Order: sequence, then C-alpha cells, then structure tokens
Amino acid sequence: MEPIVSKLIVDLLGAAAVAGIVWFFWFSKPKGVAAAAGASGLQEALIVVKGGYHPDVIVVKAGKPVRLNFLRRETSACSEMVLFPDFDKSATLPTDETVPIEFTPTKPGEYGFQCQMGMLRGKLLVE
Repeated sequence: MEPIVSKLIVDLLGAAAVAGIVWFFWFSKPKGVAAAAGASGLQEALIVVKGGYHPDVIVVKAGKPVRLNFLRRETSACSEMVLFPDFDKSATLPTDETVPIEFTPTKPGEYGFQCQMGMLRGKLLVE
C-alpha cells in the first residue's frame, strides 16, 4: 500500500475512535435502573458501593417514598459516606452493612448523590 493511503486509513480510524470517545463521555445518556415498587408504594433499590455506585443511576417516580439501600463492599475512606444534598440527607456507610436512606422526592428532575470527597457519583432520575 502506498504511504499516503496508509496514513489516510490511520487518520480515519483515529478520528472514528475520538468521535466514539466523545459520544460515550459527553453525549450518551445512562438509562438507569428503575427502583422496585412494593405494594405499599415504597420504591426500593440496592446500591453496592465498590469503586463506585452500582448501579449509579436510579429511576424513581415523584411523590412516592424511596428507600435506597447502600451496601459498602470496600474499605476506602472515600466511600465512608454518601450525601444527597438536594434532599438534605446523608449516611455513614460501614463496610459490609446495608444502610437505608429514605426520602420522598416531590419534583421530577435529576438529583446527584456522592461521597464526601465528590469522587464517587451517582444520579437519581425522578420522573
């Protein structure tokens, strides 16, 4: 193959890789996991904390109570607490214990939650 054709192919593949990375980090929207609704109307989800929040996007309905159960499976100092600043809620997360956080979101929107250092982040999507 001629050097110009080889260079063009490499350039096109590089541009495609950059476009894919840009789309993934800036334009793709996480779908989220719907919280399970019980007979009482309580929406509940389990979030495992290990190098991040899994799942990190939870979908709930506005006006119905929510219980998010956090199970911390690591000892990193960063993951010792979880904060929900929009709901004025926080909790200390001991290792290998499930800690529930309960609140009722009243307005639809996106609400973030995070560790006390802001390194671990999640999102609550209220519909």
